[in-house]
Amino acid sequence: MRLRQSERWAGYLILTLLAVGIIVPFLSIFFASMQPSGSTVTGLAWPDEWSLDNYREAWSVAGFSGLIRNSLIICLGVVPATLLLATLAGYALGTMRLPGGNAVFMFFVAGLTIPVELIVVPLYYNLDTVGLVNTYWAVILVEIALFMPFGVFWMRTHFRSTPAELMEAARVDGASSGVILRRILLPLARPSLMTLAVLVFMWSWNQFLLVLILIQDPDRRTAPAGLGYFVGQHTTNIPVLSAGTVIVILPILILYLVFQRSFIAGLLQGALKG
Repeated sequence: MRLRQSERWAGYLILTLLAVGIIVPFLSIFFASMQPSGSTVTGLAWPDEWSLDNYREAWSVAGFSGLIRNSLIICLGVVPATLLLATLAGYALGTMRLPGGNAVFMFFVAGLTIPVELIVVPLYYNLDTVGLVNTYWAVILVEIALFMPFGVFWMRTHFRSTPAELMEAARVDGASSGVILRRILLPLARPSLMTLAVLVFMWSWNQFLLVLILIQDPDRRTAPAGLGYFVGQHTTNIPVLSAGTVIVILPILILYLVFQRSFIAGLLQGALKG
């Protein structure tokens, strides 16, 4: 169906407004981080002198080298495990006739409605009982469980939209379920997997409350949690706070820029198939 000229321009206008709403706050923080340390910053102010001194101060005072290392350790534990489990569960629920399969899927969907704030306190006491509080494993295991409902929903939707003729032809040739998944479906699922990987990495990197509750050891805090403590110590030095914020945001921005084609392809693939 062809869009009318007015509808096309309305779409461009909405996208432009959304882009401005995202870019302007980021530019405001970036420009503030370039102002002299301790200066008063108001609005979107262009720096008189460009300097990286605030980044050096924020990096050394907050200890971002250790914070970023901790965040990467957790993300590298969460992302592969979530992709593996979500792919296997999505493949089974999307392509196989399992007894109670729909009920299991609805159980995962129900998990999307549970806010983490509701379960974080019981989680703390349960993990403390088994001695996992103040360890990376506490956050890794909880985040895998937290992201699984969306991951299973995402991958099941992808596998259900795959032409059944491909799997039937493979079964006629004697291929097992594992071979079908590994050699036929996974190559087709690459855009969906890349999109899910970027989303899970972003959610894991930005996780604040879980880390704040489950890890009180300063040496194991992640970048967002460390930034929260850093903000409490430097509430008046806006340029240094802005520099610390940019440091925390930068890995997500770089990841998106590197994988933006695969990320957008996965979103479009899901939209077209859905």
